[in-house]
Amino acid sequence: MKYAMLIHQGDTPTPLRPELWAEVPADEQAQIAADYQAINQMPGVQPGIGLQLPETSTTVRVEDGRTLTTDGPFVETKEALGGLFIYEADDLDAAIELAARVPAARLGGWVEVRPIQEW
Repeated sequence: MKYAMLIHQGDTPTPLRPELWAEVPADEQAQIAADYQAINQMPGVQPGIGLQLPETSTTVRVEDGRTLTTDGPFVETKEALGGLFIYEADDLDAAIELAARVPAARLGGWVEVRPIQEW
């Protein structure tokens, strides 16, 4: 089964927020980067993508045939998706085990594990 591993950063510091990232000790920054790299190299993992900060997004809706755009998301910034990757696992337990290794999950964020529907 393939799973989308949806990484929600929450309030965790990332390099996209330099003022917060600077508060993380250099050795911990290096460990975080190494942990993500190790996940990307695991069998069954299709390395994913990181997303820019939520405030850079544009939300698109269609009402009465008109396209409407709004700057930014409708969710709280701390709830916004920060990145994702795909994991082909034997079962949900294996996917959960990998999700627990994602640095964001231990630093105040979370990982949503969602089965992929293939058409």
